[in-house]
Amino acid sequence: MPRPLPLVAAFAFCLAGPALAIGPEDDSPPAPTRTTTECPAGQVWDAETEACTAIEQSRLPEDILRRTARELAYAGRSDDALELLQRSGAPEASEVLTLTAFAHGRAGRIDTALPIYDRALAADPGNLLARAYMGLALIAAGRSEDAGMQLAEIRARGGAGSWPDRALSRGLAAGAPVGY
Repeated sequence: MPRPLPLVAAFAFCLAGPALAIGPEDDSPPAPTRTTTECPAGQVWDAETEACTAIEQSRLPEDILRRTARELAYAGRSDDALELLQRSGAPEASEVLTLTAFAHGRAGRIDTALPIYDRALAADPGNLLARAYMGLALIAAGRSEDAGMQLAEIRARGGAGSWPDRALSRGLAAGAPVGY
């Protein structure tokens, strides 16, 4: 039997918020960059020096840091993504929490990811990407009914037809977290 969503997430459903927390160019899986095509584990591409640099020495601007962390998680480098996200200047921002949860989920740590998604949605109930990723994690956890609630929220918040809507719809139709 599916577990009910935590109270924070249920409360978040009642609130209005912006339509999408991460910019439109981030609506679909990211295209590989030099970070994932040239840099080994533990390193990211630094455009300033035009070389791979150790994550702990990186000085990426916040927006590039977030995009790079998302790319790393999609590329199967979740631990690198998490290490990079620890360097964020806004660790409790909805977008950063979303990416942190996503990296954990991609690494198979669904039980770790779900409460972090709750925190991301408490910070910004209109974060449709968080809702889609959370829904895919819920499918992986065998909680398709709860995933369907996330899909309904995406649509209710103006996201019908968006990448978050399409991604979660595909996962629900397949009965598996497609692309997660």
